[in-house]
Amino acid sequence: MSTTTKSAYHHGDLRAALLTSAMEMLEGGETFSLRAVARRAGVSATAPYRHFEDREALESALAAEGLQDLKADLAAAGSVPATPADLGELGVIYVRFALRRPALFKLMFGQECDPENDQRVIAAAELHDMLAFAMNHVFPGHDGEALAAAGWALAHGLAFLHLDGKLKATSQEEVDARVRAAFAAILSIQTSPAS
Repeated sequence: MSTTTKSAYHHGDLRAALLTSAMEMLEGGETFSLRAVARRAGVSATAPYRHFEDREALESALAAEGLQDLKADLAAAGSVPATPADLGELGVIYVRFALRRPALFKLMFGQECDPENDQRVIAAAELHDMLAFAMNHVFPGHDGEALAAAGWALAHGLAFLHLDGKLKATSQEEVDARVRAAFAAILSIQTSPAS
């Protein structure tokens, strides 16, 4: 049993303890159910139902947490991107997150966003807004929304191509170089400003 989970629960935050247990199980490759998560957190089998209607609700909460973690990684890059190369670095961070936390990444994007989960909807919207802001900053006068969707799709596609073994790499440096090259190739194409 995780010490972190146990101490979090003893401080009165059952929801956080359950999420921590579920995240540890997910990222450790364990199959989990609400009952298994409760057991790992050291609580009764019915305790998770105080916070999660079912396993899907728990998975949706984990996905929301993952989206927040990804956003934090992207924000940690520092200043607002000023060049296409800076946008490529955001792509590198995105793909690194996917490769470092593959089970969570697949959970985050492997199912439709539950519109009933406000946290997940907000986290996904914040991530999209961050990317749109970055694109608008690098390409003022262009359609930032469309560019954000294209940049996200590029990073996301590269992440899954690596996760699924379609793009082989012998090192993280090779993956990073591939992501940078893909962003440079796409973002160097001249487009005329939106009218």
